[in-house]
Amino acid sequence: MHINFKERDLRKINKVVGEHGGAIKIKLRAPAVEGKANAALISFLAGRLNVPARTIVLLRGHKSRDKLVRFDGLSEEELRRGLL
Repeated sequence: MHINFKERDLRKINKVVGEHGGAIKIKLRAPAVEGKANAALISFLAGRLNVPARTIVLLRGHKSRDKLVRFDGLSEEELRRGLL
């Protein structure tokens, strides 16, 4: 599943904004420094989906706004229902 996020919006909380171009758009407070935004993204997704963080793997986009994330044990339908 593709996820697009915007980092450093410090006035707001972490949240799902919606869909954009087939990806789920998420805004995070964490800055994109030393992997903080990636860690925040995984933590946010784990909490939102009520799954352990170890079941979420960042496959591509470690230094990009566009990420490809693998979720072990969840179907795409369950992901969309949990995030949107």
